[in-house]
Amino acid sequence: MKQIKKDFIDKSGHDLAQVCAQTGLDTKAEDVVILDVRGLTTFTEYFVVMNGKSSRHVQALAEAIERKLRSKRVKSSTAEGLQEGMWVLLDFDDVVVHIFYNEQRQFYDIEGLWSEAKQLEVEAA
Repeated sequence: MKQIKKDFIDKSGHDLAQVCAQTGLDTKAEDVVILDVRGLTTFTEYFVVMNGKSSRHVQALAEAIERKLRSKRVKSSTAEGLQEGMWVLLDFDDVVVHIFYNEQRQFYDIEGLWSEAKQLEVEAA
């Protein structure tokens, strides 16, 4: 197993969520939100939610985020929905990224389901 690069090894879940969110913004994601779900669930600390303008854009967002973290030697343990491009879920343990096609995001309403979660600002890079 490869070691995580030195500049990334001490990153917290919050920092990884920020990297995912910023990468989404850099790839023209819309409505990027970070939800702090610590204390509300045991399987992750943060959700990063965003949407793309088309199924191809959703796929490109997922690929950009995976590529960014892979360059830091962090791999997603699960990537689901990439082929369809309607709702892609990337699981990085402490961070779960949800990338939706616009209509799918409205239908599933992750922010509504997790309304008790604190919503965080995406910090400028």
